[in-house]
Amino acid sequence: MNKYELVVMADGMRPQDEKETILKEAVEAVTRNEGKVVNSQLWLDKQKLTFVLKRCTHGTYYLINFEVNSSGVEKIKQALKLNEKILRFLIIKLE
Repeated sequence: MNKYELVVMADGMRPQDEKETILKEAVEAVTRNEGKVVNSQLWLDKQKLTFVLKRCTHGTYYLINFEVNSSGVEKIKQALKLNEKILRFLIIKLE
């Protein structure tokens, strides 16, 4: 199992319960695809974006650390791409 770090960006102006739902959906995408979530937390809340992204001026960032086999990463990426509530995401393999 390899260790990865996932950063998910959502619209910062959404209500708090909707933003928490987005975090839960990202965690579920990891666990559904044979991953094990080690840690998930709020990283930045209502951070002003440098440029407008999908009509959003503020973003909320969540940091998720997880472990998964390398074959599960592509499945996780596909699941996150299909979620319209997620503005952007980034998955990095940790050493």
